[in-house]
Amino acid sequence: MTYGIAATKCRAGVQKPLAARYSHAMTTLTASESATLERAADAPMLAQVEQWAAVNSGTGNLAGLKNVAGLLADAFAALPGAVRLVAPDPVESVDAAGHVRTTQRGDHLHLRVRPEAPVQLLLTGHMDTVFAVDHPFQSLQWLEPGVLNGPGTADMKGGLAVILAALSALEASPLAARVGYDVMINSDEETGSHASAALIAELAKGKTAALTYEPALPDGTLAGARPGSGNFSVLIHGRSAHAGRNPEEGRNALVAAADLALRLNALKSPHLKVNPAKIDGGGPNNVVPDQAILRVNMRPMTPAAMAAAEAALRDTIANIQRDHDVHCHLHGNFTRPPKPPDPAATRLFELVRDCGATLGLTIGWNATGGVCDGNNIAACGVPVVDTMGPRGGAIHSSDEFLIVDSLAERARLSALTLLKIAERGTV
Repeated sequence: MTYGIAATKCRAGVQKPLAARYSHAMTTLTASESATLERAADAPMLAQVEQWAAVNSGTGNLAGLKNVAGLLADAFAALPGAVRLVAPDPVESVDAAGHVRTTQRGDHLHLRVRPEAPVQLLLTGHMDTVFAVDHPFQSLQWLEPGVLNGPGTADMKGGLAVILAALSALEASPLAARVGYDVMINSDEETGSHASAALIAELAKGKTAALTYEPALPDGTLAGARPGSGNFSVLIHGRSAHAGRNPEEGRNALVAAADLALRLNALKSPHLKVNPAKIDGGGPNNVVPDQAILRVNMRPMTPAAMAAAEAALRDTIANIQRDHDVHCHLHGNFTRPPKPPDPAATRLFELVRDCGATLGLTIGWNATGGVCDGNNIAACGVPVVDTMGPRGGAIHSSDEFLIVDSLAERARLSALTLLKIAERGTV
């Protein structure tokens, strides 16, 4: 894929050059705020992104995750507080043969600073990517000046660099003593945070607000409302028989799985997305298959839609059991609750928007179909903006790119947001 200057402008949005964006707005900042923001912008973020993204850290690459966790621990040790690695919770999944297996995930990184401070914040990111250790997308390249292509550059090693830059700048501010924070960088966000969900919930308790560093869209737009997400495996047990001699004595699990897929697909509505994704099972042509596994993803827009979807899923499975004379076992759940807007979250978005305006940035937000750890945090009753990372795009593909000047831009935005929360004591 070729990128030209015109394409970069399209991806970056119609924003002024950096100098123009800040020259007028800086007059509204105090001298202390300006100094803090410039410290954030001057951090060696690009070098960090290049170092961290050069190491493959696909969710299943435990060696790569260990390497990256060590690099991150060394970098975040520059902040006060103790960095620790937290063992992952066990994760169960159903393999293609129908066996429940425990999958090992990597350690998560946690840093706690000033837990006694009056304002408590949570900042989160993830060290894993979607690119497995044997994926062909492994290296970095410049698509053009200012546009860096590479695995995890935008999603989200760029975001991790922005977290560190903003917090390092905050520590040099007179307001630092008013703010305590937890930084959590997990190893399994890209597969649903099953091994870190409990840690996220624990750290979210009592927080004034949270910021998560998924990448912003190329034009700087943030993700607002998000649906929930649940991944399910339905194991269907039928009865084998000879396909020619006595097929009527068999119970075809593959046909039952196909019927289940069609019935679940029919549950789609404006409030629910359903994606039957895969069927495992079957065998020789002369044998009625006695086992099949349907994999399905469901994305409800609201908590009520999530409850209705779960009930409909169970009812549909019960009907399949009755109609096909098979036995079904459901594995999985909704691990990402829906994240509809609420007043506290709206206030936090408005604060980020106002901080952006001070810096000459236009900050907007739109609903998105994607999910992330912001869903889990919002479910704990904590207001969260979950796309505070740099601008980039084409994530989860070998065309992933980072708009490099947005590292400084987003570090300033985060630093100012942190200062304003510290000053107000609330969002």
